[in-house]
Amino acid sequence: MASRLDGLRKRHGGEEPESGFTLIELLIVVVILGILAAIVVFAVQNLSGQSAQSACQSDVRTVESAAELYRAQVGGYPGGTVNPGGTPAAYTKSISTNPQSAGLDQGIQDLMGTVTFPNGTFGPWLKEAPLNSNHYEIVLSNDGKGTVMVYKPDGSVQLPTTGTPADSAADCSTVS
Repeated sequence: MASRLDGLRKRHGGEEPESGFTLIELLIVVVILGILAAIVVFAVQNLSGQSAQSACQSDVRTVESAAELYRAQVGGYPGGTVNPGGTPAAYTKSISTNPQSAGLDQGIQDLMGTVTFPNGTFGPWLKEAPLNSNHYEIVLSNDGKGTVMVYKPDGSVQLPTTGTPADSAADCSTVS
């Protein structure tokens, strides 16, 4: 029995120690990597929400500018009375043939179309629709007042703007 113990001692207690990592060291490394991964995931999610808010604010300002230009050239907001120069005029309105405009609200479609008067054709005021269906939808009311609204993907409306760029920032505050 003593010779067996001596043989084991020689094998395990030899001149060269065994190399490698212990199970505890490996577990510590895995835990640290998990913590770092969690930090990165939460940081990236926050950036995604901030970029959606910035895009929403930009899209709202674009639609507001297009609606104001429409009003200046046509004499009223989309959905309202077309009355250039304060006098009734004969006109032809054409809806955008852009396939992207299918399914959009009428106000945005009007901004993507043209209006023809005897003295010329105006529009389109928007080249493409401001779409980000995963985060929000921009709607131009058809009430003739140029009200821009932001809808969440679930269909609930956010705060409508009053038509000035300074008021647009509040509309997109809950977009994520």
